[in-house]
Amino acid sequence: MWRLLRDRRLSQFKFRRQVPFRSYILDFVCFEQRLVIEIDGSQHADSIGDRARDEVLASEGFRVARYWNNDVLLQRTAVLEDILAKLS
Repeated sequence: MWRLLRDRRLSQFKFRRQVPFRSYILDFVCFEQRLVIEIDGSQHADSIGDRARDEVLASEGFRVARYWNNDVLLQRTAVLEDILAKLS
């Protein structure tokens, strides 16, 4: 995913990766649009910790988009289109 987001490759939006924020590490974040992208495995399904984290991020004005590892690997175009829609 980083290869697709870095260096403003996605419609000139600037993303940073592995960003410390409070007591969390954000996978990818576009501060300009306040969008956090998390790439998760199945261990995150119905995670209470993730919900609490999302609430903290929402209270700071961030939106969180979560994608499964398999979707990023097998449906890359669909994931990128969804990210672009969220950035618009």
